Amino acid sequence: MTTTENAPTTENGLSRAFDLEAYANDPDRIAEYSVWNQNVTSVIHTVEDNADAIFTWNYDKGERAALDKLYEKAKTSQWNGQTDLDWSIDVDPYKTLAPADPLEVQYFAENPESPLHKFNDDEWAEVGVESLNWSLAQFMHGEQGALLCTAKIVETVPWIDAKYYAATQVVDEARHVEVFAQYLDTKLDGIKYPCNTHLGLLLDDILNDSRWDMTYLGMQIMVEGLALAAFSFMHQTIEEPLLKKLLRYVMSDEARHVAFGVISLQEVYQQLTGAELRDRQEFAFEAALRMRDRFMRQEMWERFGVDVKEMVRFQLGMPDELRVFQRLLFSKIVPNCKKLGLLDAGDGWLRDRFTDIGVIEFEDWVDTGEEYADLDEVAKDREAAVAN
Repeated sequence: MTTTENAPTTENGLSRAFDLEAYANDPDRIAEYSVWNQNVTSVIHTVEDNADAIFTWNYDKGERAALDKLYEKAKTSQWNGQTDLDWSIDVDPYKTLAPADPLEVQYFAENPESPLHKFNDDEWAEVGVESLNWSLAQFMHGEQGALLCTAKIVETVPWIDAKYYAATQVVDEARHVEVFAQYLDTKLDGIKYPCNTHLGLLLDDILNDSRWDMTYLGMQIMVEGLALAAFSFMHQTIEEPLLKKLLRYVMSDEARHVAFGVISLQEVYQQLTGAELRDRQEFAFEAALRMRDRFMRQEMWERFGVDVKEMVRFQLGMPDELRVFQRLLFSKIVPNCKKLGLLDAGDGWLRDRFTDIGVIEFEDWVDTGEEYADLDEVAKDREAAVAN
């Protein structure tokens, strides 16, 4: 992780001796997007897993009732990406995409120093199509990261109820990778974008860490929490029926996944020391920055021949009314961190950091540990089919 030179750092690499707000909004740091993907043509990327695989001889199902309830819900809410989605639907991305936000277009078009100042209507249409392709590719890469992380949780978590549930999530994640890859391959123009460096480095850190609760925090709370918010936003703005249903069903699964993290970590974090909680606060903040930074679409702007660093700088400088999507990405993460006690643990370090990046407003939104049943669109569709 990025730090200032020679500054004392925490275990996660965050220095205590420099301006964290400046670090968070440094265009140079954010624009360094190609380091992790120097060989983007390589099919295989290997990460060292430093965790022990743990057996438990306690097979008392339901000892953790909330996890058992989640497991039973997962078993009845499975769906098949090949038969529950209508792949015969023709997709014309130019006709089905939501139009570019006119305020955002105006922001870039009217500023003579903007990298997009001279873009015409056709080029803005291409930005929309490429943004969709880029977003779905990153969703797909993230889902494979979740597939590996959840398999690791099956191995490393010491509770049988958690192992049972995590096994169902492995199936969910495989299905998500499958449907996003199929949509990109058959409805758009293939998989054009490698894993974004900010996402890739975060996935590496999550898989590399030996502590099983950090896999939960990094994947179930941070990555899955942000993905749930991003899927929800795209679902609201896209009218294409195949993608809309695909997102509805993926969101149904994701809500359970985030709830799994909240339910499990609530128990764990009650037993940690102040120093251990601070370490997790700092990990959560660095993860939050990486998840925010990945949505600046560095790889896409390079494809358009745009100066990536300048584009990052202009995106960071957008007024608040044009950064609704960027802020909404944290609408699941912040309340879940609050429920886990991370916001105000110790001296409230994480609350201050979320305030610095402008997302503390979401702290009292509904946490996903309570809403996963309401988001089960698969069950709703099946109940409606029976009623008809």
